[in-house]
Formats: sequence, structure tokens, C-alpha cells
Amino acid sequence: MSIADLDNWKILAIISLIGLLLFWRKKSAIWGGLTMGLFIGLIVAIIYLIKGGGFDWKIIGKGIIVGTLCGIFVQILGMISDKLKRI
Repeated sequence: MSIADLDNWKILAIISLIGLLLFWRKKSAIWGGLTMGLFIGLIVAIIYLIKGGGFDWKIIGKGIIVGTLCGIFVQILGMISDKLKRI
């Protein structure tokens, strides 16, 4: 597998996984983002199921990835804010 074989969602999933591994033992916005992404993805997947499109696990996975990336963004903003308060 080369880098050319990776699509956007796989790259975003790798970034999300790195963020989760960096904050493994801490309570952080990243884990909250993962949880929210899971719930939102599950709700959207159930809506698609009700509409007749079938249940798609990829929707849940994409929700988790987006939620985790939002959590990483919020976590970084919080770290920057803490540094600015010390100045």
C-alpha cells in the first residue's frame, strides 16, 4: 500500500487515531468528540435505515472520525488558550 492508495477518509482516520493515542489516559475533548460523533453517526444511520436506504456502518465511522477531529481542534484551542493565559 502506497500513499497514493489512501483516500481522504483513511488519512483523516489515521489523524484521529493519532489524536486518540496521544490523549489515551486523559479526559479530553477528543474523547467527547468521539462519543458525540458515534451518537450522531448512529442517528443518521438509523434515519437512512428508516428511509429505506439500508443500515450503513460507514456513516457511523465517518461520524466518529469527524467528531474526533472536532475534539482534536477544540483540545488544541484549549491548550493555546492555557498558554496565552500564562503570558
